[in-house]
Amino acid sequence: MDTISNSVDETIAIGERLAKKLKKGDCVALIGNLGSGKTILTKGIAKGLGVKNAKYVNSPTFVIIKEYRGKLPLYHIDLYRLNKSSLIDAENFEEYFYGDGVTVIEWADKIRKLLPKKHTEVKLKVTGEDKRKIYILKRS
Repeated sequence: MDTISNSVDETIAIGERLAKKLKKGDCVALIGNLGSGKTILTKGIAKGLGVKNAKYVNSPTFVIIKEYRGKLPLYHIDLYRLNKSSLIDAENFEEYFYGDGVTVIEWADKIRKLLPKKHTEVKLKVTGEDKRKIYILKRS
């Protein structure tokens, strides 16, 4: 499925709709350039999962993982500062990938080989100042 977002609010709404389809143990792999809307989409997913104060969800660039409580826990991972996937192995993420919550990974293309076989891949592409093309693909 692909869709167009014309604003931050629309990107958040897309994230909310995506969250309604997510369940325990699901993984969402976000791929896109800097400023493409990965964190904004994650705010929408958080909102859709019932995270209180989802507007405060921000990129965990320096801590790599942030956890939020909602109807399901949200594990928000940001790999922007990760230079080599060799610095990380699947064991570091297994508790999140197969845990009680939903895992959202920004810059997921950096660990593509470590992702669970079944995951949702979301590609975000800047097509204008506030406009984004968002592709949502189920991988299994």
